[in-house]
Amino acid sequence: MHKTSDINVVETKLLPSPAQLLAELPKTEAQADFITRAREDIHRLIFTDDKRFLLIIGPCSIHDTVAGREYAERLAKLAREVADRVMIVMRVYFEKPRTTVGWKGLVMDPHLDGSHDIAAGLRLGRSFLRDVLDLGLPTSTEFLDPITPQYVADLVCWGAIGARTTESQTHRQMASGLSMPIGFKNGTDGNLQTAVNAIKAAGQPQTFLGINLDGSASAVRTRGNPNCHIVLRGGAKGPNYAAEHIAQTEQFLVKAGLPASILVDASHDNSSKKPEFQPEVIRDLLAQIAAGNTSIMGAMVESNLGAGSQPFPQPKENLRYGVSITDGCIDWATTEQLIRDTYAALAPRFT
Repeated sequence: MHKTSDINVVETKLLPSPAQLLAELPKTEAQADFITRAREDIHRLIFTDDKRFLLIIGPCSIHDTVAGREYAERLAKLAREVADRVMIVMRVYFEKPRTTVGWKGLVMDPHLDGSHDIAAGLRLGRSFLRDVLDLGLPTSTEFLDPITPQYVADLVCWGAIGARTTESQTHRQMASGLSMPIGFKNGTDGNLQTAVNAIKAAGQPQTFLGINLDGSASAVRTRGNPNCHIVLRGGAKGPNYAAEHIAQTEQFLVKAGLPASILVDASHDNSSKKPEFQPEVIRDLLAQIAAGNTSIMGAMVESNLGAGSQPFPQPKENLRYGVSITDGCIDWATTEQLIRDTYAALAPRFT
């Protein structure tokens, strides 16, 4: 009999079940309490008149956990200083969507050598999330693979669905069952309808194929996630953060019956993929807020210890410490100044 399945599969390697990994690396009661409070805070910033600014900031992706921890320690200290006006959430991104090929993130290739030791990647990712939470920093990540959340989502305070996957039914269904606020980015072409459709779909009950904590194939039923919102990240026609774009987005959301609550990604097409332009985007948003805008509730920034990015793959020993191997980032000095400037610019809202 001719073989008709797995013709192109080279290997199938058994992974620990989510339940096994959660038992091996459990969250503490203190971590659970902190995550719950952080999610509630983020909900208030998105959906109520809470005047604090939500700033989701950190490396494009975590590839070196030592450098990542140093960054988190610096960010945690600064976050405490500005907490009354700015809520800082650290980007802890382990999965990277690729347009063609490339390094797919810490979960998929933790050793940066093409060995794709996913079991080690899941352990490393979960351990790193716990470390960040212990510093008193809320965590954020992009959910890419629909199985990954079973292993790490209990440690995530805010999640993103990226521009390439916002249109995906699989990701909308997955988001409907996630327990944290979720930001849907507009499509890479700049289309807002894609994100609005995703928010509506994720807010509804869904049934789909997934796995349970034991790793068994399951029919998953959800009640829908009411904590979803839009993220503007620019598109093929250019940036979409200026006042006219924000006003257009407000009208679009209201017409769709959704709250006019907008988070702006200062990177990607909003900075013309030039990381050094991100502070300019933030300054523009703060000027809009100072002029009376109430729909802009936060922003995303890609930031690292060192500026820019470096090519990968290359020998690991040649990699520069604290410099991204995916999208370019602003450096720590620029990051600190940006956060302090944001804090100062928001002062009139609290007088």
